[in-house]
Amino acid sequence: MEAALKAIAEPRRRRILTLVRDGELSAGEIAAHFDVTRPAISQHLTVLKEAGLVSERRNGTRRLYQARPEGLAELKTFLDGFWDERLEALRREAERKERNKRGRNN
Repeated sequence: MEAALKAIAEPRRRRILTLVRDGELSAGEIAAHFDVTRPAISQHLTVLKEAGLVSERRNGTRRLYQARPEGLAELKTFLDGFWDERLEALRREAERKERNKRGRNN
C-alpha cells in the first residue's frame, strides 16, 4: 500500500493512470499528453509499474501500458473502512433524528 500511495502522490502519475485505465497505450502515446520529456514519462511509468499499478506488455519494439486496478485494492479497502464508518455514523444520526421527530409529532 505504501508504494501505491507514494506512486499516486505525484499528479502526473495519477494522470497516467487515468489515461491507461480503460486500455493500453504506448509510452509515446502517453508522453504525447504531457509537456515533459519521454524519459521523464518513462521514469513515472517505472514507478507505477514497480508499485503494481500498471502492467507492461511488449508488442514488437513498443511497450504498452495498462492500469492494474488490483494494484490499488489494498488502498481501496483501507479507505473504504473510513467511508463505511462515516456512512454508518450518518445512518445512525439520521435514524436518531427521525425517531426524535416522530416522538414530537405524536
